[in-house]
Amino acid sequence: MTHDPLKRPDELGGNTSTGLLKILALVFMFCDHAGKMCFPAVSELRLIGRLAFPIYCWCMVVGACRTRSMSRYLGRLALVGLISQPVYMVALNHPWNVPNIFLTLLLGLCGIWGMREKKWGSQLWAPALALMGAVLFNCGAASYGWKGVLLMMLLYLCRGHRKTLAAAMIAFCLYWGSGSVSVGSVFGISLTPLRRGELSALILPWLQLQAMAVLSLPLIIWPDEVRIPVPTFLRRDEGAPDHLRLRTRMPSLRMPAWLGYSLYPGHLALLIVMEHLMGKTIHWEHLTNAWNQLLALLT
Repeated sequence: MTHDPLKRPDELGGNTSTGLLKILALVFMFCDHAGKMCFPAVSELRLIGRLAFPIYCWCMVVGACRTRSMSRYLGRLALVGLISQPVYMVALNHPWNVPNIFLTLLLGLCGIWGMREKKWGSQLWAPALALMGAVLFNCGAASYGWKGVLLMMLLYLCRGHRKTLAAAMIAFCLYWGSGSVSVGSVFGISLTPLRRGELSALILPWLQLQAMAVLSLPLIIWPDEVRIPVPTFLRRDEGAPDHLRLRTRMPSLRMPAWLGYSLYPGHLALLIVMEHLMGKTIHWEHLTNAWNQLLALLT
């Protein structure tokens, strides 16, 4: 994809302060993986981790709309995914054929690329191939699978309007949560009373672990400014504004690209060290098996 300086950039209805969003998503992801690796009894860490993936998906949408070269963007994701895979296998106890989250993001970005280019019907077949690729490459085993790819493309389609983003995200999280683990308590507070009464039918779908991903929505649709109506009786002058504008844009944080990409394998490596210090078992066997299989193919 070549960059056209005269082409009007996409209108984005959501939060464009992706530097800060990526840092927040990293914190949420660290909590999620720490809950799985080091503190499995602390279920709240896994709940907090549900916020990470939708935020990363939205950041990818913003990146797809602003990148000067989609092919280079895809190449960077593929390279970081390959570098991260050995660390991912050891940290989260997965074999080589269970890919890390970068493949899910890569497939979603491929689908978005096709929708943007609109060449030879690519707006139709590219998303379909991306979803099929998620199933074929076993992304569902640990990296949200075709549902993760679908969420990313859905956010892209709704990118221009905050209300549309919100509606799509709420509906998707309701669907996403169906069949996932039920949340019984949060920070020691039992949620059992919410399961009873006349409103339980409305509340129960939101008490599923994956449905909690909707908590990331305020960060995704955070506005750059808020307009507050001014009552007529307060407008003393004839030309007085009818709205007050409050700037609410999040701080724009920038970090070197290499640092942003290295944080994924870096946080997994840190958690492996934490596991070792806590006396937990480090799962080297999957990496060893993959290496032996590779040697067998080469000899």
